[in-house]
Amino acid sequence: MLSYLKGLFSSDMGIDLGTANTLVYVREKGIILNEPSVVALSEEWGKKKVLAVGEEAKLMVGRTPGNITAIRPMKDGVIADFDVTEEMIKHFIRKVHNRRSFVNPQIVICVPRGATAVERKAIQESAQAAGASRVFLIEEPMAAAIGAGLPVTEPTGSMIVDLGGGTTEVAVLSLGGIVYGTSVKVGGDKMDNAIINYIRKKHNLLIGDTTAEKIKKEVGSAIPPSDKCGKKLSIKGRDLIQGIPSEKEITEAQIAESLSEPVNEIVTGVKFALENTPPELSADIVDKGIVMTGGGSMLSRLDELLRIKTGLPVTRAEDPLLCVALGTGKTLEELEIMKSVLIKSY
Repeated sequence: MLSYLKGLFSSDMGIDLGTANTLVYVREKGIILNEPSVVALSEEWGKKKVLAVGEEAKLMVGRTPGNITAIRPMKDGVIADFDVTEEMIKHFIRKVHNRRSFVNPQIVICVPRGATAVERKAIQESAQAAGASRVFLIEEPMAAAIGAGLPVTEPTGSMIVDLGGGTTEVAVLSLGGIVYGTSVKVGGDKMDNAIINYIRKKHNLLIGDTTAEKIKKEVGSAIPPSDKCGKKLSIKGRDLIQGIPSEKEITEAQIAESLSEPVNEIVTGVKFALENTPPELSADIVDKGIVMTGGGSMLSRLDELLRIKTGLPVTRAEDPLLCVALGTGKTLEELEIMKSVLIKSY
């Protein structure tokens, strides 16, 4: 009965504070929030006020009047705007707890491998200012590996490639720690920008982020199709020559070409990590292969390309979009046991 009541009123949470999306895991309840990391601000008399957060704010992107701006306070996996991030975390905490009063929660929050000590402290302080009693930090690739079910605390090597919105985290893990890790400043956002730039140059058509993301999901590919055309898709945007709305047809081959640069940067990051992995752990990775997580891992044929370039088995996790949040949540649930995977407090 006591454990039931504890679960019922639990406020402790794990937060995957991503560049593209924020996911919140509540102790004994699982993931109960998954919303875009977007905040809409209105400016009146020189003062900024939060107008909307999450899904509601994302709908405003590219559609706002002059006094309203919709921004992402996270850039490349770290905080670009501290005040707005703090307001976003507060909003999600209130939403998770139905805006009722609650005991200040313990929070486990993930940070990119490449975040500096200053950036990590800023994330920790933002969570504390948002109402957390204690804040624990865990590195994203570690959380992703735990969420993907890899044996990170055992004396065996595991390799994770977590492709997020702002960064790709590559890490080799063993005995509850990251033996080698690197953070590549390439993710879903850079892929979207590559598509936008390519279509602007190739078709003289200006499209927005939402359209670029749709293109990536529907006809995006890491390897060009064998028939040099592949799937086709009609897209709408603004004609840069005539200045009026227009519709064009694009092909899978064109999008594969547009994505070649960011995809090659990811491959280079993976190969670099493999070159710096100790021999004993390399032997484990040859046997077990590489596991991909994150939204970017869902790019068509990316696993196939990595298999070709590394010669290793490559698999995509069962729930790639949820792995970091699930790993953060599992760490929260078993905080005493999993303390070795946490970053020391500042």
